[in-house]
Amino acid sequence: MALAFALPKPASADNLSDALIGAYKNSGLLEQNRALLRVQDENVAAAVAGLRPIVNWTIRASTQNTHNVNGQSPSSSVDQLTTGLALELLLYDGGATKLKQLAAQQTVLATRQSLLNVEQQVLFGAVQAYVNVLLQQETVRLQGNNLRLLQEELKASQDRFEVGEVTRTDVALAQSRLASARATLIQSRGDLLSAQASYVEAVGHPIGATAGQPPLPKRVASLQAAESIAVRNHPNLLGQQHAVKAADFATDAARKGLGPSIKLGAEISATNSFSNSFESDSTGGSITYSQPLYAGGALASSVRSAMASADATRGVLISTQRAVAQDVAEAYVTLEAATASLVSSNESVRAAQVAFDGIREEATLGARTTLDVLQAEQDLLNALTARVQARASQATAAYSLLQAQGLLTAEHLGLAVEIYDPTLYYNLVKDAPAQLSRQSRDLDRVLRALGKN
Repeated sequence: MALAFALPKPASADNLSDALIGAYKNSGLLEQNRALLRVQDENVAAAVAGLRPIVNWTIRASTQNTHNVNGQSPSSSVDQLTTGLALELLLYDGGATKLKQLAAQQTVLATRQSLLNVEQQVLFGAVQAYVNVLLQQETVRLQGNNLRLLQEELKASQDRFEVGEVTRTDVALAQSRLASARATLIQSRGDLLSAQASYVEAVGHPIGATAGQPPLPKRVASLQAAESIAVRNHPNLLGQQHAVKAADFATDAARKGLGPSIKLGAEISATNSFSNSFESDSTGGSITYSQPLYAGGALASSVRSAMASADATRGVLISTQRAVAQDVAEAYVTLEAATASLVSSNESVRAAQVAFDGIREEATLGARTTLDVLQAEQDLLNALTARVQARASQATAAYSLLQAQGLLTAEHLGLAVEIYDPTLYYNLVKDAPAQLSRQSRDLDRVLRALGKN
């Protein structure tokens, strides 16, 4: 134990958590969709503003010249400056504006789920990139070991040829297999470079020394359990449910738009004439009742269009439910098959190793040919490669099942990152704050923190 503590600790290596954290922090796709979510947040603010008074300040400078053609009265010139405030407030529209606000709120909730789905895609891309790097590293290692082994076999064949135990054909076979192994190793190294480049694209920085195979997430007990989790958590499904509610509110708002509306109007103005020192003040108010009677069929068309959009949204919901169930089933079966394939691959490696060791020993005694040894060596390499691929497939399938259940998120995985809070911006803008308010100043600080100002 004292020796273990005295030894220098190895440098930390990149693991799957590092890849997931890098992808979460550096993804441009996540930044794009967070900004799109803020657009929907602002639509709620715009709907709220429709229920508030609208005040406009105007300044008007005018001049008027009057020239009497028959000359009976002198010509005149009047220069005026008018300033005033005008107010307009919606008193009643059957609830159409309020329904638009509710529709906007449901759209915000749907967009949040879309953001979570994008987050799942980004994190799964990081998983694939990391696992692929491991796969290619293991493949290069196996090909390198195979090359060294074939070099030993070639030397042994040449030694046996010199003493007359084998023919020149055996030496040529060993040389051919060695040349093929060199070409395969070069190809594997190229695949590793490509995998490392894909890792940079997915994670945002190059990969260092890897920590080995990632731990697999906890598996569900059954396919039914996985489907039940997906129904409760998958962002595509939850988002489409909110989209249906938003479409229903939009349809109701379109119907209310066929009814009457009442608006309050008020204004105050002051006029100053520079030509005759005339000054005047005026105030006024009004209540306007309006009822659309005929608009060429546009109003009825808007209602039918909203109803059709709601029907289409419900159709998408049905398709989404089926797609989520299919994805869960496919991911679950793929994981089961990958796990079984890994077990089979382990047995194949054990058997191929025993066969190779035996045939190689028999070859030294003259009971086996060089071709037998080379074939056994190739069988062992194929078994080792299949095991590496099965291990990579199992890891990818495990996280694919997690994504299909809607659980491949930074929060569920417990990543050591600051989780993006979609409610922070929404809570600042949902009441449509004025530019000079304290809430607006808080919003400016948030925008500066986001790097948008």
